[in-house]
Amino acid sequence: MIEALALGTIPASAESLRPKVRAFLDEALADRPTDRLARSWMGFDAEFSRALARHGWVGMTLPVQYGGGGRDAFHRFVLAEELLARGAPVSAHWIADRQSGPLILKYGTETQRRFFLPKICAGELFFCIGMSEPQSGSDLAGLRTRATRTADGWVLQGQKLWTTNAHRAQHMIALVRTHGGPEDRHAGLSQLIVDLSLPGITVRTIGDLAGDAHFNEVFFDDVRLPHDALVGEEGAGWAQVTAELAYERSGPERVYGSLVLFDAWVEHLRRRPRAAEADAALAGRLLAHLAPLRELSLALTARLAAGASPVVEAALVKDLGTEFEQAVPNLLADAIYAAPGDEPPEMLLRTLHYVLQVCPTFSLRGGTREILRGVIARGLGLR
Repeated sequence: MIEALALGTIPASAESLRPKVRAFLDEALADRPTDRLARSWMGFDAEFSRALARHGWVGMTLPVQYGGGGRDAFHRFVLAEELLARGAPVSAHWIADRQSGPLILKYGTETQRRFFLPKICAGELFFCIGMSEPQSGSDLAGLRTRATRTADGWVLQGQKLWTTNAHRAQHMIALVRTHGGPEDRHAGLSQLIVDLSLPGITVRTIGDLAGDAHFNEVFFDDVRLPHDALVGEEGAGWAQVTAELAYERSGPERVYGSLVLFDAWVEHLRRRPRAAEADAALAGRLLAHLAPLRELSLALTARLAAGASPVVEAALVKDLGTEFEQAVPNLLADAIYAAPGDEPPEMLLRTLHYVLQVCPTFSLRGGTREILRGVIARGLGLR
């Protein structure tokens, strides 16, 4: 599938990684059913993440001195594209690799870098993100969780919601208010590294329609943190988290969420004596939609490789990519059930039904569609 979309230019050094990753995945994913593969970057498998780390494929863009690969964003794009296209279970290390590590590298102290980054690169330390809260949704500036400075550090009080993998991760990078109130909006927000094993922290899992449990409520009841839990400057949290979201919103995971299902459907068509003309047209239509989205994500990778922070462009890619991800299962459901006499394989149906159940969340994670379009509008000077 990826060869059919290969329009953009990826440096040869990064492209040379692709066959190595494919060979690894051929072995590592050989016995996994399609409905399990469809979970991909929501699939938590700590041992798989550690196996990637042993190949040097976690923390690829982090400096060698901190245990990273010292490679550019194109290398990570190739790796991410292969992992997601095949449905590899990357959820354990994904957040730490994609954004927590780069955030600590850019804004953290040298002590924080030397403590956290080698453990991230080894697949030993997993992070979650503490952003959303009750009653504030994607309006991060309205958050109420507060960290109060004390003689010994910080006291954290409040609640986070929809925190992916908080019940499995060891640490959270939380966006909190360190001074002012919700009416102050962006002013007074800071980021703290929270050890989730500390007293006063309660994590409550939220099940989803598919029977999985990724999301959590996290409660902070007078949690005591050291002074060096602060990442970057106090009060600079909004600027820092905005830069962080460029990493979260720009990658191929915001485009490839339904690709395992699409490939399973195409394989079903290949096995039929003769594919219907409407099915062939739909496959072409979806590929024509996917190709420019990949180009946009690749263009963002070039910006990241050049050291830019393309916040507006990332919001655009995430919004358009989510639209595609949600269209795929719905269009394929219409196509599959349009011919009741043609019974599709059970595994294809199981995969379809899973993606149908979870696809509404695609436009929530990483910022709702409404928030993203507000970011785009501001970037274009329209509001």
